[in-house]
Amino acid sequence: MDLLKGLNERQREAVTIEGGPVLVIAGAGSGKTRVLTHRVAYLIGVKGVPPHRIFVATFTNKAADEMKERIKNLIGADIRDLWIGTFHSLCARILRQEIEKLGIYTRYFTILDRDDQKKVLKETLGDIGKEGSKLESLVEKISRYKTGLLITEDQFFLTIYKHYSKKLMEYNALDFDDLLILPLKIFNEFPEVLEYYSTKFKHILVDEYQDTNHEQYLLIKALSRIHRNVFVVGDEDQSIYSFRGADIQNILNFEKDFPDCKVIKLEQNYRSTQKILYAASTVIRNNRYRIGKNLWTLNPPGENLVIIETNDEDEEAEKVVEIIKSLKRPLGDFLILYRINAQSRALESALQKSGINYKIVGGIKFYERK
Repeated sequence: MDLLKGLNERQREAVTIEGGPVLVIAGAGSGKTRVLTHRVAYLIGVKGVPPHRIFVATFTNKAADEMKERIKNLIGADIRDLWIGTFHSLCARILRQEIEKLGIYTRYFTILDRDDQKKVLKETLGDIGKEGSKLESLVEKISRYKTGLLITEDQFFLTIYKHYSKKLMEYNALDFDDLLILPLKIFNEFPEVLEYYSTKFKHILVDEYQDTNHEQYLLIKALSRIHRNVFVVGDEDQSIYSFRGADIQNILNFEKDFPDCKVIKLEQNYRSTQKILYAASTVIRNNRYRIGKNLWTLNPPGENLVIIETNDEDEEAEKVVEIIKSLKRPLGDFLILYRINAQSRALESALQKSGINYKIVGGIKFYERK
């Protein structure tokens, strides 16, 4: 079992580091998932840490399932007791054991998804004679209020929120925000529960740390308070979920929160060409709030990048069509990337006017949206 095979020097350092607070700054394409996977495998297979004493938070359940399978293949051991999943799923496990201490819910609570929330809200609005409110925006507003991102004295909204919260209690149901908020409430009100879990988890590992929110940050701080073996992996340059409450300050302030932490930078890129890395670096270095890194690669230099400046989105779209036509290649050879879905309108309009067939990947064509 050679867990270090194929790892570069910095990756090996991250995988084998003794313990304590560790911040791994992992540039795009630098193998961060591999490092996190091998780190967990190393802790179990080499250091002999029992799986049930390791807490691994991933950004999605799919990522957790894939990582678990890779760890199992690396060490060939039974890791069913490993605590691995999203913060929400891991906190749900804690709540199944501890929520009855609050005297409000039972451990058989239901977890509401967004559609379930809308149904409860619709019922709530009917009960208080406030039908007609936009459910989607209300769900979003409730989430922001519950997590402290919204401060309001709007009595209409506060009435809805009060009745919505009461109905959740009646139904023994939690929404996604409750899954993070209630463990913190229990830890605060019942110190012996926090003592149990912070003793139990000898190692806390977190993927995509740049996308953690305030509640997740508090959970990490609480659970790592005894052993202080907190290992976070992230890249401040890839923080894209601030609209969901992600707080980039979590990663930027890690060294202040843990002054004795070790910082390891994964700067070798395996995905891109040096010219792409240089162009990306030239743009991102203008960000004021970053830790900084110098990505490099052993890959070939690659093609030159062409930058075309236009006056507006319509002119930009026309230029894209002009390039596609001039190259006289099969349409399947072309890929157009845009930052947000709203930017597709001008592009789709120009493509349609030119009779160019296209397919939207992972979404709906602009002119077919309701």
